[in-house]
Amino acid sequence: MSSELIRQMIEQNSYPVLTESTLEAFLKLNEHSVLFFTEDPKQYPESNDVAVILPELATYFKGRFQVAVIDREVEHRLHRRFPFDSWPALVFMQRGNYLGAITRVQDWVDYLREIERLLNAAPLHIRDVGFPIVPSLAAAPQ
Repeated sequence: MSSELIRQMIEQNSYPVLTESTLEAFLKLNEHSVLFFTEDPKQYPESNDVAVILPELATYFKGRFQVAVIDREVEHRLHRRFPFDSWPALVFMQRGNYLGAITRVQDWVDYLREIERLLNAAPLHIRDVGFPIVPSLAAAPQ
């Protein structure tokens, strides 16, 4: 179940909630996308913090990416397609190609730096099987 903050974020910003059947069309429609994987906010309270921060990030980046929230019922199945190691996660995509992810809550400056890097990055090849190595926010140059 989603929290009230996440529901408000979705409603106030008209963010789509994606399922397995709507994900591909959304990704193809948008040059850059950010997929918000919330998990259970009771178990991962940082999801509520990200729900407040994400619209501010979208405003700061002035339409350079479109935001969608992944439906709670399909999050774990879709998580297998997008390698990230903790919740909540913002998964960055370019026309269906994986760019990377930012997990947990970060400092504002770190968000700005990492999002800019991801929006300019080449897509990463991710395999269907195994555990690929994914650059982390901690590895970003200072």
